[in-house]
Amino acid sequence: MKKEDLPQDPGALDKFTREVCYVKNEDGKYETALSKGWDVKKQALDSAWEEVNERVEDARKAVASGEKSPVYYFMELRLMDLPVLSGYTGIFPFFIKRHFKPSVFKGLSERKLEKYARAFDITVDELKNFKG
Repeated sequence: MKKEDLPQDPGALDKFTREVCYVKNEDGKYETALSKGWDVKKQALDSAWEEVNERVEDARKAVASGEKSPVYYFMELRLMDLPVLSGYTGIFPFFIKRHFKPSVFKGLSERKLEKYARAFDITVDELKNFKG
């Protein structure tokens, strides 16, 4: 892409950062230039965030209806999956999946709840009392 064709569309992070891109200068050599954003990229990112927000909302509803425990909601909210949460807590993914069940969650020890709370950057009370 030529330097003069570099998109400068305002993006989601327009006020915080700029993107470094490689462009061809007038001599045909590559150099770096800053871009505010690109509308196509902004649309793709917005679409991805919509999907994330839908997943978080679905998780909240699952907790509110008693289908899932707060562990499931906060895992989605913090953009984690089972292997990542397992890495933060030291709890095997198999057990984390079990802890998604409200009946199993109610019986968790204070120590396990503390591990989850630390991983989610919340208090144990917030975790235990989240109702969706």
